[in-house]
Amino acid sequence: MTDLLYWLQGPVPETPAPKAEMPPWGETKVVGKPLPRVDAYERVSGSAVYPLDVALPDMLHAAILRCPHAHAQVKSVDTSAAEKMPGVRAVLTGRSPGADIPWYRSRGKSYSKLFDDRARHEGDEVAAVAAETRAQAYDALKAIRVEYEVLAFVLDPREALKPEAPPIHDGGNRYGDPSEYRRGDVEAGWAAADAVVEGTYSTACEIHAPMEVHGSVAKWDGNRLTVWDSTQGVFVVQQQVAQALKLPLASVRVLGHYMGGGFGSKLEAGKYTVIAALLAKATARPVKLFLSREETFVNAGNRPANTMKVKIGAKRDGTLTAIEFLSIGSGGAYPNGADTSFLAGDLYTCPNVRTLDENVAINAGRARAMRAPGFPQGAWALEQAMDALADKLGMDPVALRLANVPKVSQKRGNQPYTSTGLAECLAEGAKQFGWSEARKRPKGDGPIRKGYGVASGMWGYGEGRRRRSS
Repeated sequence: MTDLLYWLQGPVPETPAPKAEMPPWGETKVVGKPLPRVDAYERVSGSAVYPLDVALPDMLHAAILRCPHAHAQVKSVDTSAAEKMPGVRAVLTGRSPGADIPWYRSRGKSYSKLFDDRARHEGDEVAAVAAETRAQAYDALKAIRVEYEVLAFVLDPREALKPEAPPIHDGGNRYGDPSEYRRGDVEAGWAAADAVVEGTYSTACEIHAPMEVHGSVAKWDGNRLTVWDSTQGVFVVQQQVAQALKLPLASVRVLGHYMGGGFGSKLEAGKYTVIAALLAKATARPVKLFLSREETFVNAGNRPANTMKVKIGAKRDGTLTAIEFLSIGSGGAYPNGADTSFLAGDLYTCPNVRTLDENVAINAGRARAMRAPGFPQGAWALEQAMDALADKLGMDPVALRLANVPKVSQKRGNQPYTSTGLAECLAEGAKQFGWSEARKRPKGDGPIRKGYGVASGMWGYGEGRRRRSS
């Protein structure tokens, strides 16, 4: 072991070296200085090649046939007419060789396949075509004949929990048990409160809509696959594509030099990536498959809608005594996160907290990460309840928040923060904004009114992530 340490680290000193004094901060050369981006010229000149721009010799273009129904059983798919159309080089269905691929795994369970016999939302993949031109590919889609058995559907998570709701997956419409968090005794917290407010807040589904739509170009060289992907994570795409196609990781190379926006929706491999690879394999030619803008709205993710019931109690001086936060949302027809309650348990000091998150399947496109998943919805609900509490107490909303700034992460075992900056941010923000004066100004009574507001927020689930406030 000593020899190994020698070769890895060099000789081990007999006595530790004296600890050097940390020099005082002086003028920095990088931190706090404006620096040109290394790829700035390529971006502003238009010479940067985004995945959507990739054009390879002998490249084919692909398109996907999607189910037009919210819920349907695919009885049969007839591709014979499409296969004979001009320019068509390959047609892919769930019964094509190599296309029987499990998809959307969660908790060790596979919820669907690449082309599933059961379409669980409008836009679910049914078949795909590769042709010489994009127009020829879309023309061929129109020639594919599909027999559907249309099924009952449900679009509201609360309706999906009712016994009579149509089942989207075997075993009911819940994605596992509700996620619950408790500390202290909320009932005791309500009893100790001088003021309690309660409200229900709902947010709508939001779509990412990046400038560059989702898609991939796939090219095989023997058994090695190269993918040009519009992605936020080349290694995640590499891993997921290799797993889907049962390839060694070293046999998949993913290139993503530039990306025209993603906002969280491009943190995973899409079905389109694997479909492009299968079509490229079948034709022995590169295949380009990018979604239309309409397809991205139903198939490339969303920030799910949520309904949140918030109850907060406090003493007269603003000290919080209890918080209850109940949330229901949907990851869509296939499992993904819809929780929103994290802030309720950690943003403000409170000894008694209960949160509950329900994630329910509905017949809609699957959610994907979007700019701090779950936090904007939760912050919006919690902060409105805090404003209502301040109003009931007759207390300044900034002062209420300052009275409850935590020094430890209560959801991470009371781990102390090195710093949060929340109190300083609130105080300095109020000063710069002219908060006290703004509260005295009339808002107006016409259709256009001037308002003001304050809110706090944070981001970070796991250990070691720094608290951020605004």
